[in-house]
Amino acid sequence: MARNETSPNRAQQAGHQRPNTCCFCWCCCCSCSCLTVRNEDENRTRRKSQETKLETIPNCEACTKPSTEEMRIWAQSFDKLMKNPAGRNVFREFLRTEYSEENMLFWLACEDLKKEINKSVIEEKARMIYEDYISILSPKEVSLDSRVREVINRKMQEPTSQTFEDAQLQIYTLMHRDSYPRFLNSPIYKSLLQSGSRSSSES
Repeated sequence: MARNETSPNRAQQAGHQRPNTCCFCWCCCCSCSCLTVRNEDENRTRRKSQETKLETIPNCEACTKPSTEEMRIWAQSFDKLMKNPAGRNVFREFLRTEYSEENMLFWLACEDLKKEINKSVIEEKARMIYEDYISILSPKEVSLDSRVREVINRKMQEPTSQTFEDAQLQIYTLMHRDSYPRFLNSPIYKSLLQSGSRSSSES
């Protein structure tokens, strides 16, 4: 069953770039039973309560279907997982089951900001990131210590593409230490490896 929020353009793009993803069940565009851990009504309620102003992050990053070897490499180190678009998609789906997807969304938003060179666009994106992930009023507020928050508040007076650099590193470290070990032992990751192994043996 496709997610309701997937746009027509996104669906067309997914059709061209990732054929038959649902039957393989590795991408967060798919909500097949092996990836769906929570009740669908609960999912809808949570998504509705966490709507944000930042709409630039797609449901899934564009990428090719990972091989079994690629998926095994994800277990070698968190850096290797995060450098792989398919790996980030799967890890993001896992974070969603733990109600901590905002960590990946924030990290992706920071990566997007770093690529921007237009000053006015940088200021606008920085403001949106702040409102969506740093503000204590946001339902997607990420967990940062007071020192990092103070640094961000100072930098927001004249934001640059590196404004959230310290915060991004802190969230990256949090995902590495806290979520990554659980991901490697999760049904999501194990089922992907099994599916990949079966596909390889059948071919």
